[in-house]
Amino acid sequence: MDSYPLLQDLKLFGLVARQGSFVAGAREAGVSQALMSKRIAALEQALGTKLLRRTTRRVAVTDEGAKVLAWAQRILDDVDDMREDLARGAGDPQGPVRICSSARLGREIVAPALSRLKRQHPAMDVWLELLDRRVDLIGEGFHLDVRAGEVAEPNLIGHLIAENARILCAAPAYLKAHGAPKTLQELATRPCVMLRERHDPFGSWRLAGPAGDETVKVTGTLATNDIDVMLRWARDGHGIALGSQWLLAASLAAGELVPVLPRWSQRANLYAVSTTRLAQSAKVRLCVEALRQQMGPPPRRSARRSR
Repeated sequence: MDSYPLLQDLKLFGLVARQGSFVAGAREAGVSQALMSKRIAALEQALGTKLLRRTTRRVAVTDEGAKVLAWAQRILDDVDDMREDLARGAGDPQGPVRICSSARLGREIVAPALSRLKRQHPAMDVWLELLDRRVDLIGEGFHLDVRAGEVAEPNLIGHLIAENARILCAAPAYLKAHGAPKTLQELATRPCVMLRERHDPFGSWRLAGPAGDETVKVTGTLATNDIDVMLRWARDGHGIALGSQWLLAASLAAGELVPVLPRWSQRANLYAVSTTRLAQSAKVRLCVEALRQQMGPPPRRSARRSR
């Protein structure tokens, strides 16, 4: 069905529109830029309208192109639903499933879960994209966004993968040299290892403790948007870090890091987020179950108990 010319052209147009580039769209589709340009031109001729406008830096979607993009997404979704309905009768889901996640979560949790899922359901066509930003599920054509933190968007549904909390920790060498903080507000005067994660506010830590939620402004001379770099700097004793239990588990078990202010934590459950329309998709349900199996039982100190 993907080889049907109109459907293929609509998919190629969607890739260029989302990427804002013929080069990036062709790279994602696995075709040459020349073929991509030829197929988009053929689509424009068939529809009798200009879909894309080239600027000096990127490709922009015209007003008519935006209408076609919305229709294309609905058409391709309906075709995908039809294929899934037919596959359900045959007993084995098939067709594409597109998932995104942050880099470390994608590598450590999502990738092995999808590997197992692919072995069980070889007819599924799996695409995993690692992005350190919040995505537009509908506009970018993803089925699931696997992420930490509560789902605030009213048009999205969060499928709980595992309970999780962000906790404070530091290297034993740091605590030996500087002592452990006694209160949350004391963190404002301590060097902290700073991490900017996707959409989270930078330099402001909101945690739940014995008296409820409290926010502290933190600073530090080491900051990064890479979670592995943050973990390395924390283990090297450069300051106090705030990280997820699933990420810190190995370092805590090895004694490379120890908890700080253990009565304080930040709720950050792991969710696979989908649109309402896709929530009942068989492929989405299989992905969610595979992710839950990958995470295993929740940690003893869950986010729910810590509040």
